[in-house]
Amino acid sequence: MANDLETMQAECLTCPIPKDVQTDLCYICSAQKIMRGKWKLLIIWLLRETPKRFSQLQREIPDVKQGPLTAQLKELTEDGLISRKSFNQVPPKVEYSLTDKGIEFLSVMEAMDAWSKKNLFT
Repeated sequence: MANDLETMQAECLTCPIPKDVQTDLCYICSAQKIMRGKWKLLIIWLLRETPKRFSQLQREIPDVKQGPLTAQLKELTEDGLISRKSFNQVPPKVEYSLTDKGIEFLSVMEAMDAWSKKNLFT
């Protein structure tokens, strides 16, 4: 995550948004960069109750391909929102679960869920 954080900080320093507005947008923009990805929010939402294996996530997310799912799980792990636990057994077993940071992010997702139910499906 250090490299990603350094990259984000460097991008903020060279951001074309006017400085008086940039201060207000920088943190939202940085959070948006971490959440960028078609499946990331769904992955976090599916992990909210219990750890899951790769194959479980693949079954529960419609139309997800192996490559993009692998990439987004890796990015979420690097950003500290999920953890990857590898079990030393045959066949290999890997489980993904939310970290404390990921659990904290659930409050944001719950607010999005409530807003969506109120405003999009009424």
